[in-house]
Amino acid sequence: MLWVGFVVYAFNFAPPDQPDTLELIVNLSAGQWENINPTVVALFNIMGVWPIAYTCVLLLDGRNQKIPAWPFALGSFALGAFALLPYLALRDPNASFSGRKNLLLRVVDSRWTGAVVTLATVILLAGGITYGNWSDFCHQWQTSRFIHVMSLDFCLLCLLFPLLLKDDMARRGLTQPGIFWAVSLVPMLGAAVYLAWRPPVQEIEPTPGSTTADNYP
Repeated sequence: MLWVGFVVYAFNFAPPDQPDTLELIVNLSAGQWENINPTVVALFNIMGVWPIAYTCVLLLDGRNQKIPAWPFALGSFALGAFALLPYLALRDPNASFSGRKNLLLRVVDSRWTGAVVTLATVILLAGGITYGNWSDFCHQWQTSRFIHVMSLDFCLLCLLFPLLLKDDMARRGLTQPGIFWAVSLVPMLGAAVYLAWRPPVQEIEPTPGSTTADNYP
C-alpha cells in the first residue's frame, strides 16, 4: 500500500514536470554543475550513494530469501525506494547467514566499502548544507516534480533502512538496542557509519541435508 501510495502521489499529486527537467538530469549526470544549486547536486549524488548502502545489506539479506534481492538492489540505482519497497514487502525475517561469501558478498560486507560510503555521505551532506541555496531549493521542491519526488524518495529511504537493520545486526551477533536506535535516528549518516563499523558476517557451512538459496548474482 505504501508503494502504491507513493506511485499515485508522485504521478498525480506532486508538482508538475518542468520544461528543463531532462536537461537538469543530463547535466547532473554529466557533472556539469556550474549553474545548479549545490543542494540539488548533493541530493542527486546522495541518491546514488543510498543504493550502495542498501546493497551492502540487501545482498546478504537475500541469501536465504524465497525471492532474490539483487534485482531490487540493482533497480534502486535508477528508481530508489520505488524498487526497494516490493522486496521489503515480500521478504521474510532473516537473522542468519549460511554458506560462504563470494567475491561480491565480500565486497559489500567489507568495512572498506562502508568507509567509502561514509566518506561520500559526509562530503555530500557537508557540501549541500554549507554551500546550498535553501530558499531556491524550497522553491524548486514546491514547483518541480523531479526535485519534489527525489526529496521524498530520500526521506523514504531513510525511514525504511531500519526494516533491514535489525536482521543485519543479528547476523553479526549485535544485540544492543542502543546501536539500532543510534543508526535509525540519524538519517543516512547513521547507516553509513554503521556500514563502516559493523563486524563482518561469519561464514557458516550449512548442515548436511539442508539447502541454501543462492539468491545473489
